[in-house]
Amino acid sequence: MSFPIRYALAAAALCLAGTAAAQVSEPFSIPRLQGPIELDGFSDEAAWEAVPPLPLTVYQPVHGAPPSQRTEIRVAYDDAYIYAAGRMYDSEPSGIRANSLYRDEYAGDDTFSLILDSFNDNENALWFSTTPAGVRFDWAVANDAQAQRDVRNTINRSWNTFWDVAVRQTDEGWFAEMRIPFSSLRFQDEDGHVVMGLSTYRYISRLNERHMYPDILPNWQLGWAKASVIQDVAFDGVYSQNPLYVTPYVLGGRGETALLNDEETAIDRSSGWNREAGVDLKYNLTSNLTMDLTLNTDFAQVEVDDEQVNLTRLSLFFPEKRQFFQERAGIFDFSTGRTDQLFYSRRIGLDDEGLPVRILGGGRVVGRVGPWDLGVLDMQTAVSDSLPAENFGVFRLRRQVLNGFSYAGGMMTSRLGNDGSYNLAFGLDAILRPFGNEYVTVRVAGTADSDLADAGGAFDLSRASMWRAQWERRTDDGFSYRLTGKRYGPEYFPEMGFITRENVQTIGSHLGYGWFGTAENWYRHVGSGLDVVTIMRNDDATIETFTVTAPVAIETQRGGRLTIGPQYSYEDLSEPLELPEDVEVPVGSYSFVGVEAMGRGSNGKLFRTENQFYLGTFYDGWRVDLGVGPRWSASKYVQLQTEYLINMVHFPDRDADFNTHIVRLKAQLALNTRASLSAFVQYSSASDLVTSNVRFRYNFSEGNDLWLVYNEGQNLDRERLIQEDRNRPMLPRYESRILLVKYTYTFRG
Repeated sequence: MSFPIRYALAAAALCLAGTAAAQVSEPFSIPRLQGPIELDGFSDEAAWEAVPPLPLTVYQPVHGAPPSQRTEIRVAYDDAYIYAAGRMYDSEPSGIRANSLYRDEYAGDDTFSLILDSFNDNENALWFSTTPAGVRFDWAVANDAQAQRDVRNTINRSWNTFWDVAVRQTDEGWFAEMRIPFSSLRFQDEDGHVVMGLSTYRYISRLNERHMYPDILPNWQLGWAKASVIQDVAFDGVYSQNPLYVTPYVLGGRGETALLNDEETAIDRSSGWNREAGVDLKYNLTSNLTMDLTLNTDFAQVEVDDEQVNLTRLSLFFPEKRQFFQERAGIFDFSTGRTDQLFYSRRIGLDDEGLPVRILGGGRVVGRVGPWDLGVLDMQTAVSDSLPAENFGVFRLRRQVLNGFSYAGGMMTSRLGNDGSYNLAFGLDAILRPFGNEYVTVRVAGTADSDLADAGGAFDLSRASMWRAQWERRTDDGFSYRLTGKRYGPEYFPEMGFITRENVQTIGSHLGYGWFGTAENWYRHVGSGLDVVTIMRNDDATIETFTVTAPVAIETQRGGRLTIGPQYSYEDLSEPLELPEDVEVPVGSYSFVGVEAMGRGSNGKLFRTENQFYLGTFYDGWRVDLGVGPRWSASKYVQLQTEYLINMVHFPDRDADFNTHIVRLKAQLALNTRASLSAFVQYSSASDLVTSNVRFRYNFSEGNDLWLVYNEGQNLDRERLIQEDRNRPMLPRYESRILLVKYTYTFRG
């Protein structure tokens, strides 16, 4: 077959694929580059001209509308790389948004993106994006991008890998080229034939306009990132590559701490120099199976957690930010409801107060063996002030069943202390799509714990187990619904997981309806819903919590969003609820109502804000919450963000009240895409503490970084303890101060 005919047929196949439903279309072959190219952003070589552009559709603000700007996107490959080229022409080049130079920090920029479901499992994907400033974003997508469902880590923004980008901006628009090594992906190679899912788009921020391939209906909040609906594509002559990455680090610095002892009678002070070294190793055992090893692991460069105020009886949840736990993290997902998980990686290397525990080392293998998704993790920690030396193990196995959109599998976890303590957990789960957008989820799990055995209790699986079943219809267009049932036994407690309540059973339901506007409407989408949740105690079947919410969410054509709705809550307290400033809610039953609103401006604005508001009764009193979060893209070199949260709670019948304040200030400065400075300062009135986290990074190349990190915690009310008891000590000015320098370099073999 001649060269022109072959590519004419490829172009015809692309057009046919673009008009068919992505879920049922046959894979088409991505063109192979027939000549050299230079990664300079322009894609003007003869090899690029021979690649037909993809047929694009306007996804938003109005699906199928004529594009306001001309866009051309091409995708090709050679033996080592996948290439994507975008020509983003713009009739108003001054309106192109290039708001930031900070890696992985989206700031309302225009973007050019490529999304790959490299295993073609219709569940997980890798999301590569760049901006007119050449900033790179690489994110991992799990749970088929169902962002408003149970899995909170649907979009993992902490995942990173090796790839390159080049961009150029002219008076015609902006132009970009991506080069993604096959060795940075995990895929199944069948004698050189590889099938992946693919979508790609150009986003024009000021217009909230997205041009994309394939033609996907906007029936979901993140439809362009849903692995189950993107286009299947084929690569031929691509074979397994097994590079070895070795990343040693050296770290040095000095720190001092001054903490109140357990008896609250004295301040324990310590200071000294910190000198560390360690190494990470990554090796592709096969094209779809990766081994990671780590020795003397350190996460000094990780951003600190946001301060939170807890006004509930539930434990606070903090997301995982440490890089070692990011790759293919979706494999280890075993959600048992909202934030609840059978495996919660923050249990490793952090104690119950969030303080670091030394990780001596460990390893992980993730990927696919035949039809099976496999995840194995083992980590060893050192002894700490609050915990013994412990070994953490996780084994995860699952595979597709029934069809390409359903899977079943199991998980086991173990937490073994050198003092003889242990906690074991095991579970089976399945997510099935019987037809259409209907999904059925079933999960069962059990635990065994040394504390129960030491107390002389006999193991009873019915008491140390949980089950959860859910039927839902996933869509943002038309009716959606969800019915959930769940039960936690009185002795079910996964110490490597996260649960918000113990010994309860839950019934939850959701009924929603949404619709999309047309070009004549000021709104893009309107969604409404009714959610009812009942939580009952297992012991006597009495209601512990009952909530009803009825939110309405409106998205404008330019990307602004407002959610508002009434809430009703019933809470039965069997023990007092402790609130800030030593305020308690007495034992009893309470009903209270309120209204909550949340809004954010369009991403395309250089100054935008996210606001939240709650007003209503609260147990036997009332409560007002207000949150304001302005963000200003002063230039592509400077990003400024602040957030102020206030909770005002008053119980007039008991003459008790308190106000809590949280202030967050964040400044990001970038000289270019390699050198950046981030300063994050937080104040919490509940703890009378100001914490500061300042991080300077110089990225010489991917995997080669210099970090300078300064952390500080400062007490504002030093006499608080003395006011309560004259025999207690004055708090130190600084709880902790530490300055660290860390350097990493990756060797590739």
